[in-house]
Amino acid sequence: MERRLYKDDPPALATQEPMAVGAMRPEKGARQEPEEEEGEQRGPNFIAIVSGFLDKHMNIVRAVSTGLALAGVIVLARSIRLTTRFSSAVDIPVEFIEKRVKLRGKIHRLTEEGLLVEHIPIHLPLISSLQARWNSKGLLLIRLAGVELTHDGKVWLKEQLTPSQTLWFKLLRRENSALDCLVLINRGGFFSVCLNEEILSQGFGRIAPIEGLQLDSRIYWKLHRRLLQAELRAQRKGRGLWKEPSRWERISENIKDNKIIQSLKNFFKWIVFHVKK
Repeated sequence: MERRLYKDDPPALATQEPMAVGAMRPEKGARQEPEEEEGEQRGPNFIAIVSGFLDKHMNIVRAVSTGLALAGVIVLARSIRLTTRFSSAVDIPVEFIEKRVKLRGKIHRLTEEGLLVEHIPIHLPLISSLQARWNSKGLLLIRLAGVELTHDGKVWLKEQLTPSQTLWFKLLRRENSALDCLVLINRGGFFSVCLNEEILSQGFGRIAPIEGLQLDSRIYWKLHRRLLQAELRAQRKGRGLWKEPSRWERISENIKDNKIIQSLKNFFKWIVFHVKK
């Protein structure tokens, strides 16, 4: 039965659905919190995670810290050795010789025993300034390893080397106060010459056994081959002591060594001596 509407009845509200709670409009003046801040509050705190990890693995952290400290001490000790000025062969550590370390020096003079060289250490601003207070002064006696110098070779060395000239010497052996080394000098720019090889290639010396190295070691045969090749170059080109005398020089030497000629010379000297009387 249909209901009749009269003028006095209120308007119909049956067709209006109630508004959902989530869709309610915010009141005017109400503060809206951004969703990003809520996400940050809900998300994990990075600092808290790191702190928790360190607390759980404190032993590992301590071990790493100790390892880094030891590594720093080792690096510092090596730096001190590299920046130490060696004033005698005894001051040089054994591992330097075993590892064939190459050092820098400055020539002072050439003697019958070898080269007197002042060691120039690596310069580090802080460490070097502290060590300069107690570094002693002295010269290293350096010999050319694997080379037997002739008289002409010593003269040639004096002509080639100048005081205060910088050189590099590679340690091979220590014998008392002397060091057997491979000596390198700069010829300008990036070009350097090994004096051991240069002397042999010019014929100013003979190859000699390389003391301090084992005969079956690789480095011994490598150095021996280099020195031998330098000596063979001098022999092929007839340089220095390998220079072949000319025909007149050979005749003169044969005359000087002839016993008959020597007897005649002595006889004439005897005659001249008695005639003057």
